[in-house]
Amino acid sequence: MDIGSKVKSARINANLTQEQVADFLNVSRQTISNWENGKTYPDIVSVVKMSDLYNISLDHLLKEERSVSDYLNYLEESTNTVRSRNKLSAIILIVVYLGIWTLSLLSFWMFDSGSDALGYSIMYLWILMPVTTFIVSLIIGINNYWGHKKWFIAAGFGVMYMLAEYGTFSAANMISFSKLNVPEFVMIPIGAGISLLGMGLGAGVKYLTSQVKMK
Repeated sequence: MDIGSKVKSARINANLTQEQVADFLNVSRQTISNWENGKTYPDIVSVVKMSDLYNISLDHLLKEERSVSDYLNYLEESTNTVRSRNKLSAIILIVVYLGIWTLSLLSFWMFDSGSDALGYSIMYLWILMPVTTFIVSLIIGINNYWGHKKWFIAAGFGVMYMLAEYGTFSAANMISFSKLNVPEFVMIPIGAGISLLGMGLGAGVKYLTSQVKMK
């Protein structure tokens, strides 16, 4: 008996229709039919939910029969694929952030007048950078990129925030007065705080979403 036959038999024994199960799992009736007919495999989260719904053990659904090993291989391959996609998405997100950061610094040196530099300060250091940092951190929190290690990344955002100021106004001041300035280290906790706020909110959204799906 394969996984499809098992979930079908369990549903019938529980006196539930495909429509009822589909509503419970928040999928279409056709999806349930495809699972039961062996056309596609259910994901592991759906299997766990069906185990609770049908009041049967996961051992019964995932073990006992040799043919189920194909499904376990499928789950392993799917998990590896998801992990690879998550890593790629996380890398792309950071690359986008670094691209915005770099282009913004380069644009600073295109201004000639002090008024332009002042406008840049307001737009970049106090609007664009904080908003970009917050949004990127929010996405990291929602998707839980890097797991628990993500919280340490906030320090990196703080350093980048400090370097943004040091690579623009401090650098221009050093060139104008031929002196070496010390970086504004106070910018680090500011940038890190914005990042932690975004990650915290994202993690909260992820938690609330998971709780809703479990009901």
